[in-house]
Amino acid sequence: MSYGGQTPTVVVLKEGTDTSQGRGQILSNIDACLAIQDTLKPTLGPFGSDVLIVDGGKTTISNDGATILRLLDVIHPAAKILVDVSRSQDAEVGDGTTSVTLLAAEFLKEARQFVEEGMSSSVIVKAYRSACRLACGRVRELQIELKRKSNDTKDDAEFRELLKKCAKTTMASKLIQSNSDFFADMVVEAVQCLDQDELDENLIGMKKIAGGSLEESRLVKGVAFKKTFSYAGFEQQPKKLSNPKILCLNVELELKAEKDNAEVRINKVNEYQAIVDAEWKLILQKLEAIVATGAQIVLSKLPIGDLATQYFADRGIFCAGRIPADDMERTVSAVGGSVQSTCSELTSNDLGNCGSFEEIQIGSERYNLFEGCPKAKTCTFILRGGAEQVIAEVDRSLHDAIMIVKRAIQNNYIVAGGGAIEMELSKYLRDLSRQIDGKQQLIVAAYARALEVIPRQLCENAGLDGTELINKLRSLHSQGETWYGLDFGHESVANNMDTFVWEPSLTKINALQSATEAAALVLSVDETIKSEPNHNSIGNQPVPPPAGRGRGVPQGMPPTQMQMS
Repeated sequence: MSYGGQTPTVVVLKEGTDTSQGRGQILSNIDACLAIQDTLKPTLGPFGSDVLIVDGGKTTISNDGATILRLLDVIHPAAKILVDVSRSQDAEVGDGTTSVTLLAAEFLKEARQFVEEGMSSSVIVKAYRSACRLACGRVRELQIELKRKSNDTKDDAEFRELLKKCAKTTMASKLIQSNSDFFADMVVEAVQCLDQDELDENLIGMKKIAGGSLEESRLVKGVAFKKTFSYAGFEQQPKKLSNPKILCLNVELELKAEKDNAEVRINKVNEYQAIVDAEWKLILQKLEAIVATGAQIVLSKLPIGDLATQYFADRGIFCAGRIPADDMERTVSAVGGSVQSTCSELTSNDLGNCGSFEEIQIGSERYNLFEGCPKAKTCTFILRGGAEQVIAEVDRSLHDAIMIVKRAIQNNYIVAGGGAIEMELSKYLRDLSRQIDGKQQLIVAAYARALEVIPRQLCENAGLDGTELINKLRSLHSQGETWYGLDFGHESVANNMDTFVWEPSLTKINALQSATEAAALVLSVDETIKSEPNHNSIGNQPVPPPAGRGRGVPQGMPPTQMQMS
């Protein structure tokens, strides 16, 4: 059908929709990712600087890539891919969040020249994935197994020392670098407290108390939590117990005024007294049932009021109410027993126990400590420091170290850090690319060049001559010196396997795979459709004004009422 010889205009997308496509869109997305790289570059390595982020008045100082990207509130859709990659690296491995972001952006930077020359992005993606597969295969060939004398890491002193070296390598780029010996020992001990089959890092608690020095931090092999809100009679309760039996509840032990809960209509005074007596009888029955179990410590997620507090104090029992759910969960996993939601039919099997309980003063806070737990599948760090921002950064640093030690136990293969493995992979892929025909040769060679961004940026952040040291490393790796990397102590290069700069091979493999997939995802997008949300419409229909809210009509008043008045 013709319309006067003119082709009719077909409107598919609603008005205000922004569409961008083609080569220019790919280049724009690459530029956005490079902007993220420029932000994170200075934070890499042991001499990386920290970033100060102020968000709504809250100040954060960190050099952790995942933390920085989470707080930056990135809005560019392509750049958000790098944020997601960094988070996945943090969740899966714990360390290498900055490295994976720099690698992904560098892969895109190397691909830019090919896109500008008109090469199809699918060709680049195919070559990148092939190079990644070869690089990961090479890491698996080179990785070295940490030898164990037994499956129980607690009894293997030599393996424990190897784990400490992995933890110290992770801390080398953190705020706690100068205290790495002190914290590395604590981190390995904390991981060994966990169930060695599961190694659930969520069972490691972190408590922060401002004041004191970093080395006043301590590890409690058990549970520690801040003293909860206390009622009258709390001062008379014991503050130190040996081998106590512990009852964990999800029961409220507090008298409630009936006017808060229900409306009660009575005709006689003695009827009201009967209601009050019944309420007292119910709570006293609960308290008597608890005491009959022989428990010396009573913990509850819900409030324990002044009547119950005084009742327990008179009988030499310690109690604490309003305990946070995560602290209660870790307490039960450490002391045994189970959380009871009723006080009827309590038995001794419902009780847990620990070697010692004590309430102590730490800084300006009082803490309850449960140590010597028979089922100590949990532990708690009590972190000290001069400022809250410092303690928060110590928390993030210890999380990375804990994850690395955990991965080293689960997958006990390591490679040398300090840029050594990246230089070896770069040399390997460069040599391999010369045997490939066609466009793939150039792209694999570009992938190899991109891997050098890690040692080059490490040099730049340390104030060293990157060009000289990178050339020296290229020469050594071409001669078969596989583990040579940067040695910041002597501002030169060294065999980092011999100097104990170790990282789990899983960290490098995961970083390569994640960075390559992120780069492939950005390169495969050549069209962006951005639809502006219409807040004043439902679907495509405008929202009518509410009835009775016209001019001169008070809000919420029906029109009929206005007319009648």
